[in-house]
This record gives sequence, structure tokens and C-alpha cells, in this order.
Amino acid sequence: MADKSFLSWPFFEDRHRDLAASLEHWAAENVAGLSDHGDVDASCRRLVAALGKAGFLRHAIPQAYGGASEALDVRSLCIIRETLARFDGLADFAFAMQGLGTGSISLAGSAELKARYLPPVGRGEKLAAFALSEPEAGSDVAALATQADPDGPNHVVLNGTKTWISNGGIADHYVVFARTGEATGARGLSAFVVDADTQGLTIAERIETIAPHPLATLSFENCRVPISHRLGNPGEGFKVAMATLDIFRSTVGAAALGFARAALDATLSHTTSRQLFGAPLADLQMTQASLADMVAEVDAAALLVYRAAWTKDRGAARVTREAALAKLVATENAQTVIDRAVQLHGGMGVTVGSKVEALYREIRALRIYEGASEIQKLVIARQAIADHVAKVG
Repeated sequence: MADKSFLSWPFFEDRHRDLAASLEHWAAENVAGLSDHGDVDASCRRLVAALGKAGFLRHAIPQAYGGASEALDVRSLCIIRETLARFDGLADFAFAMQGLGTGSISLAGSAELKARYLPPVGRGEKLAAFALSEPEAGSDVAALATQADPDGPNHVVLNGTKTWISNGGIADHYVVFARTGEATGARGLSAFVVDADTQGLTIAERIETIAPHPLATLSFENCRVPISHRLGNPGEGFKVAMATLDIFRSTVGAAALGFARAALDATLSHTTSRQLFGAPLADLQMTQASLADMVAEVDAAALLVYRAAWTKDRGAARVTREAALAKLVATENAQTVIDRAVQLHGGMGVTVGSKVEALYREIRALRIYEGASEIQKLVIARQAIADHVAKVG
């Protein structure tokens, strides 16, 4: 059983502990029967529908549109992602994309857009996606080339390509970031909600990865979208994207934390039952040293993840530094924890179908998406430098 003592930390309220307990019970009863990694499209649809029916997707939208809290509660999002990731990576993915794919709408959408798109997502009836990355613009958002040109007074026409888009090919809508030219670089971007059946939007390619989930390249060719589908004001696309990632970047760390806890739990079970030289593997001092490192790495990640979530929920306007630290440390630590788990499992650790083998594939992408570890280091260092310069005058 995974350690849940962290729920007694002062970051949490009773409602968070109640949420963790109810989701734990639901996931134990349902996730295995809903998730089939051989058919990820159908699995994601099933998981989203079931999470919606059970009420957990209400945490991905604001209360005014059927959600659980007045505003998105990052601690709840992190608890859900951590718990689901412990059970199954695809279950975590299915939940996460409902939040990320509508987070920008929750933050910057008009009342009409919120009323149209948020309730069906919260009920698990519609699937959402976030389309930011391009073939030549991933970490460097300012280099986006997809163009949104005016087409009469009430529409824009999108032309360009988006790639590495999670839920690509199965989403009902995409939040798309495109260049509208109000200024150069990041200041000349805007965000639009684009329905999946909009003429001119096609799925150019489905992308296979080492941990299967729905992923695609999208092509926009004279794709006509109403101006009313813009999120925020013209030129605010970068601001909308960063505000969305400020919330959901911490939750990536939470998912990594869930993977790490699963690896630690599996390793404790294995090393205390596996006999080696007439005694449990766990009796060896080198095994105990590895286990101690794993415990420390998990707790360090948890502290940073839930500090970032708590800081945001307490009303901080931006948590860029805290979220970057949470994502960096949690994902890097989880990679290390899972690698130790594979090593301590021996041949079983690299056997296809074993828990730690699956975790080894699942964790790798988290160090890349929503800001690679190297980008998080730049964010953290630049903030530290700026804070120092401000202090010394």
C-alpha cells in the first residue's frame, strides 16, 4: 500500500482527504477494467465517461459550470493525478487532458464559451485538447508559426501545423494557439477554441510513443473559426498559455509522484519477499540504501508539488517558480526512483508486462512535455537571478 501520511500535512483540508479516500476506492474498483493499453482511444473514452459519471471531472472545471470548486483547486487536481497515476498511466492521462484542454477556457473564455464547452467536459461527455506545440516550436513558444488571419469582421482563418497534441484524433475540441501579429514574438499570439469537426482541420498523423496514449499531428488549412471563439483579447495567447501551465505544470509533478510511489510500493513488496542468500533481499544493506534514497526522493517531490499547489490555491497570481521546481524535481526524482526499482527487480524489472517495466516507459515523457527539465532550470535560475538583483538594488 502506498504511503498516504502526506495527507496529514498542513497543505490539505478535510475535503482533500475525503477526495483522496473516495478516489482511492473508486480507482481500486474500476481502473483496471476500464484501461486497455492496446486500444488507447477507446480506453480514454471509457475512462473519461466513467470519471465524469463518478463526479471526479467536476474538479477540472469551475463551480459555476458544474465544477466542484469556485475556481480550479490545484491541490485537488494534484491529488487526483497522483492517485490515478499510481493505478494506471492512461487513467491519469484521461483526467489530465480534460483539465488542460479546458483550463484556458476556464481562465480566459467568455461566458458563452464557458457555458458551451465546460459542462460537457465535467460530465465526461466531451474530450478536450490543448494544441500549443509545433514541429519547430515546442519549448520556444514565441516561435509559433501557425497563422490566424482575419476573414471578414467576425472570423479568422487558421493555417499551420500542430504536433505532439495529446488527445489528438479523439478530442471534440482543441484550444489552439496561433500568430495574430499584434506584436513580434510571444506578444503576437492569440488562443482560439476550435471544434474538431471544423472544416479545414484534419488529423495529419497519429504518433506512437513508448507509453501509448492518443497523440497526433494536426493540420489547419483555411480553417475558419469565429472571432467569438478567441480566449481573451488579441495578442494575449502567450499570457493565456502561461497562466494555464502555471496551474497544470504542478499536476505533471503530481503524476510523476504517483508513478514514483507505485514504483516504491512495488519495490518494497518485492525486496521483502524475494529471498537471496537465505534472507530477504531487503536485508542487504545496499538494498536498504537504495530504498532510503527512493523514500527521500518521493518525499522531496511531494513537498514541492503540494507547496506549489497550496501556494496557487492561496491566491498567488503566479507560481511560475514554484511550479517549475515541482515539475523539475518530481519528474527527475521519479525517473531515478523507477530506475532503482527496475534494478532491484532484476530480470523481472525489464520483463514486458511487469509493473516497473510499464512505469519505466510511462515516466520518460513527463520530463519533456509541458516544459522540458532543461526549460524548468532556465525558469528557476532566471527567477533566482532576478530576485537577487532586485534585493541588492
